[in-house]
Amino acid sequence: MKEKAVQCLLAMWGAIDPIYYACSRLEYAGEERDGRRSIFRVRPLQYKGETIRLSDGTTIAANDWLLKIHLHNVRLVRDLFRYDSDIKKGRYLLEQVKAGLPYVAYHLYHHQHSERMKGIIGITMLNKGCERLGFETVDISNPLYRWFKTAALVPMMAVARPGLSPFSRPPKYLLMSKEKLFSLYGYHLIH
Repeated sequence: MKEKAVQCLLAMWGAIDPIYYACSRLEYAGEERDGRRSIFRVRPLQYKGETIRLSDGTTIAANDWLLKIHLHNVRLVRDLFRYDSDIKKGRYLLEQVKAGLPYVAYHLYHHQHSERMKGIIGITMLNKGCERLGFETVDISNPLYRWFKTAALVPMMAVARPGLSPFSRPPKYLLMSKEKLFSLYGYHLIH
């Protein structure tokens, strides 16, 4: 019964996703070799939070431009249903993010406003192990915004990790400077 409810929720989510995609000004960050699109969808964003200093010396302040990264959550959750353990799900997620980051680098490098963008930013509750990929995590300091993002991410967490409290890990910013992104995932790695 629970699996049917999840499938129904995914079907509704899948129907709404194209509308969200169209309204949010998102773009896919490239296509992978097998013709399947990257797990990332992106859009330029003017940062509005507190000043952040990354470990490589990059400072991100209010009104700086970043490339906002979004995981394609509907696709991701559907794919995660193939795996029966959290370890396999985590490994799959890590592989998908790692495979998608060269496409994000390519997109940023070729973006018409690349020179003014300082890096990439995302918000997720799935932040365990992201440092291995080059990201830095930063707490969301605004409690109202943190609550809003938690509420928005709870349905995905409930479907992706049934049985675990979706409130067990607060959402965080994931950040990477443009220079670090190009160094680790430069577009030359796509070929």
